[in-house]
Formats: sequence, structure tokens, C-alpha cells
Amino acid sequence: MNETHINGSLILASKSPRRKYLLEQAGLAFSVTVSRVSEVDFPWSDPVNYTRDLARAKAEEVAARFPESWVIGADTIVMAGEELLEKPASRDDARRMLTRLSGAVHQVFTGFSVVHRNKAHIHAETIRSDVRFKPLSTSEIEWYVHTDEPYDKAGAYAIQGLGSSLVQAVSGSYTNVVGLPVCEVIDYLLKHDVLRRTVVEER
Repeated sequence: MNETHINGSLILASKSPRRKYLLEQAGLAFSVTVSRVSEVDFPWSDPVNYTRDLARAKAEEVAARFPESWVIGADTIVMAGEELLEKPASRDDARRMLTRLSGAVHQVFTGFSVVHRNKAHIHAETIRSDVRFKPLSTSEIEWYVHTDEPYDKAGAYAIQGLGSSLVQAVSGSYTNVVGLPVCEVIDYLLKHDVLRRTVVEER
């Protein structure tokens, strides 16, 4: 029998249902407390530093309220060249983004942070994935913008949903594109003894 143990309590500082699902699928026991840090007011720098620093700010804000817990913060952005593709504001905006991504490679950056206030433990880094879209026909774009998926997703698509049919290839972490680089997060938690996995022999 496999067992997963957290050295203390673990909090996800995000309201994202996709991040919650990914950590649940990885077998982690955790609670959710949404960070009060505003993404709108956070200063832009560049994709790597922005996502890393914002993830850290989110984790630190929650850790200040729960100083005895391990806190995971994260932030994901989509870049097409030098253009930041945020959540589309309208159907026309979603069309524009999908047309921009059609037949091209774009980048997804997710910063993640692990913070424990009482242990003075702070870590943050950014993981990049490259995503190639197939060439999209006008009818494919029109079909997709008339679904519910694009409008709360950076870049106007969900790789884990109907948008999977738009994606030709991913170079790097797939879960990073969904919203959290699970492999890297789990490796970090294991390395720093936050997470322990054991096999218990059945008798």
C-alpha cells in the first residue's frame, strides 16, 4: 500500500480549480486559501520574473496568515512572441487570440512558490513550456469561441478541455500549461522533506 505524508499542513494559495485538481491527482492532502494579492496591480517585468515574483507574493501573503503551514502559490501566463495573452474580454478578443496562435508556437510560463513563514523557508521559480497549435480554420475558431471554454483562460484556450483538439504538440511540462508544473512541485516538496512517500507492506 502506498502512503503520502505531508510534514505539517499544506495550503494551495489559489482559487484555480485546475491547480486544485492537479494536486489532488498527485495524491496530496491540502486545503485552499485564496491569496489577496491583486494580479492587476502587480508590476510587469518579464515573463520569468513576473510569474516567479507573483507566485511568491501570493504564497507569502497566505503564509503570513498561516505561519505554521506550507503554502504553494502559482501564476500562469501565455506569451505569443512579445505579446501577453490574458483572458479574452469578448468573443472578438478570443477570435483574435486564437488567430494569433494558429499554426504557431507560443510559450506558457508558470511561476510556483513554496513558503513556510515560521521556518523562514521561501522558494520560487518559473517553468516554461512551448505549445504548438495546428493551423486553425475559420470554422474551427468560430466553433471554439462559441463554447464556454475561452473566456476564463489565459490565451483563450484550455488544453485539458475542448481546446486539446487545437494543440499539435507540447515541449516541456504538460501540467505547466494546465496551470501547475506538478513534476517540479512534487520534486521540490520531496527534496525538502515537506512530502514523504512510502510503501507499506500488507500482511
